[in-house]
Amino acid sequence: MANYSSMTDEQLVKAYANGSNTAFDHLLKRHQNRIFNYILRIIKNEDIANDIFQETFVKAINTIRQGRYTENGKFPAWISRIAHNLIIDYYRQEKAENVQSSDITDVDILNRKELCEQTIEDIIISDQIREDVKYLIQELPELQREVLTMRYYKNLSFKEIAEITGVSINTALGRMRYAILNLRRLAQEKEIILTL
Repeated sequence: MANYSSMTDEQLVKAYANGSNTAFDHLLKRHQNRIFNYILRIIKNEDIANDIFQETFVKAINTIRQGRYTENGKFPAWISRIAHNLIIDYYRQEKAENVQSSDITDVDILNRKELCEQTIEDIIISDQIREDVKYLIQELPELQREVLTMRYYKNLSFKEIAEITGVSINTALGRMRYAILNLRRLAQEKEIILTL
């Protein structure tokens, strides 16, 4: 009989993919408090946080069962990203419905789109998108990451980038183009939503 508590997350994922429900129970037990507390800290409503928490692990189960889990060694980051995306989906849906219930007592009536440039939800989503972009940039090949960082974070022209890196302007432009294409591909593969 396997000693699940001494297994790494990746070993548990593999065991679950091979049919061991007990392995997933151990994964859930290992990460449930951190994930739930993270969701609750942002959502601030225990019932909704519970729904998002359950949906997070259902999505994880489906992804693993379909053989689409590819985050070797990064299960905690992967499960957190699923929770993040579901929180963003929740706020988007709430924003689209734009329904205010009179029985909700802890709603800030001044936190409304028509009264300000950004609601709290917009700020949370924007912050998350920035974090997701930083994560994706770290996944790029070094030369692409270098050009993208110089262009968007240091505000350098392609001429300046070419001079600093010792390549032609066309090469710098090509690296930028591939960086953007790779960011889009990585976002799609990792199911990261990068729009408000």
